[in-house]
Amino acid sequence: MHKPELTDTIAAIATSCGESGIGIVRLSGKGALKIADRIFVSKDKKKPSEFKTYTVHYGWIAAKEIIDEVLLTVMRAPKSYTREDVVEINCHGGLSSLRRVMDLVLEDGCRLAEPGEFTRRAFLNGRIDLAQAEAVLDIIRAKTDAALKIGVEQLKGRLSVEINKIREILLGALSRIEAEIDFPEEETGRPQAGVILKELALASEELQEILAASKRARIFREGIQVVICGKPNTGKSSLLNALLKRERSIVTPIAGTTRDTIEEELDIKGIPARVIDTAGILKPRGLIEKKAVSRSKSFIEAADLIILLFDGSKKLSSQDRLLMSRLKARPVIAVINKIDLKQKIKRDEITAKFARFIEISAKKARNIHLLEEAITNFVYNGRVIPAETVMVGNLRHILAIKEAAGFIAQAQGSLRNKLSPEFVAEDLKKAISQLDNILGRHFLEDLLDKIFSDFCIGK
Repeated sequence: MHKPELTDTIAAIATSCGESGIGIVRLSGKGALKIADRIFVSKDKKKPSEFKTYTVHYGWIAAKEIIDEVLLTVMRAPKSYTREDVVEINCHGGLSSLRRVMDLVLEDGCRLAEPGEFTRRAFLNGRIDLAQAEAVLDIIRAKTDAALKIGVEQLKGRLSVEINKIREILLGALSRIEAEIDFPEEETGRPQAGVILKELALASEELQEILAASKRARIFREGIQVVICGKPNTGKSSLLNALLKRERSIVTPIAGTTRDTIEEELDIKGIPARVIDTAGILKPRGLIEKKAVSRSKSFIEAADLIILLFDGSKKLSSQDRLLMSRLKARPVIAVINKIDLKQKIKRDEITAKFARFIEISAKKARNIHLLEEAITNFVYNGRVIPAETVMVGNLRHILAIKEAAGFIAQAQGSLRNKLSPEFVAEDLKKAISQLDNILGRHFLEDLLDKIFSDFCIGK
């Protein structure tokens, strides 16, 4: 990607392609209002450059002929998303209308925006920091309300506030160390070593709290893979349907109905989960079944959590025991299905191998909520994280925080071992640099290219 020019006026379609009630063409830059003057005919005959900021106006987009009836919004610099003059044209949402309006603004002097360039400009123009810019993508991609909340909190600057607070603690400690380096004859450093160690302990504790919550945040952001497995006719497809609360898989009394994996995305108490119903065939009888078994095995190996299903109306079989043996070291919730029928299965053998154990009827949708609770308990691992804790799900941020915590630990060790203050100062500078990387205080264009390439064109 070439380096975008901030002096250009950029434009993009900011809404999804396809038929819809409204489609938005967004312009940003010094020339946005002049271009709007040339293509927009308002009902009151005024030009967009004469409009007050934060106002919406009715009119038409026209070249030699009227292209569309629209509403045009003006947001003047610096109080706009990009801190530049921004114009948004609300057209009808048809493909032809949006394409013609977009072609017109490009012909009139706009450049097509690159992926994420509007948000990139918001960052480069100082309206938001880099952590907030990345939160925009988290909000767009949020699969559950919980993931959305984490993204919104980061966009509001909650992570940035916490990182800046830790940064100030480290800067204070660094200033004390550098005073010792600059004025060694005054021997100011050693009496302050205890004070500095307390400051570093506080900074380290704050970072560790963020890291403790990061695993949950990443799950909310990326989701977990849950695989349903079991011998044929245990009710795997019925369970998938029960979790989805709709019929997705074909359910019949005939064993082996599912001959391929079936995948669905769903929200389990705020946790985005990809649930996979696998083929129950253990001994394939042909090429199709052989491939189905192979796919099932690969999904099981990659699973974050396995639901091992048993038929409660039958005794444990050799196939059941084979699966139990193969999966005993994996994260498993053992589920006895068909509790609406007369029970023949011996539970002791199952509970002896698996700590997580639930009894359900997938067909009658009984105790499905208990299974959902077991899945959430597995994710949370019994930990309760206070509501005010900052949650970080972005891998770049997590790695930077871990690096910063590592440098702080090295500085603490150097202080305790009474090493030269230069070693302590160097580690603190590296820790502060890692925190600066999160906020985008120092950045390389390659990093921005990588971050914003994941954005859509109109954002």
